[in-house]
Amino acid sequence: MIINIENYNEKVIMKMEGRLDTITAPQLQNEIELLSSDVKELVFDMEKLEYVSSAGLRVILLAQKKMSKLGVLKLVSVCETIMEVFEITGFVDILNIE
Repeated sequence: MIINIENYNEKVIMKMEGRLDTITAPQLQNEIELLSSDVKELVFDMEKLEYVSSAGLRVILLAQKKMSKLGVLKLVSVCETIMEVFEITGFVDILNIE
C-alpha cells in the first residue's frame, strides 16, 4: 500500500492506494501514531484503496478513537466495495464518511 501524506497546519490528508490488510495496516498505524496533537482534522482519501481487511478496520477504528480526542476523522472517496464492508460491520454508524 502507498500512503501519500499532505500536511496543512491542523489538517492532514492521507491518500491511500492499494490494499489495507494485515501486511499494510501497521504502516498506516505508524503514520497515525506519528500525528501531532495539533492536528484537528484527519482525512483518509480512499479513492485508490481497493480492499480493507479486519486488520485495516482495526487501524481505522484506532484513528477514529485518536481523532475523537483531537478533532475529526473524515473518510472521503470510498469505493462501493469498501463502503459495503463499512455497512456490514456497522462502521457507517461511527465513521464520518463523505
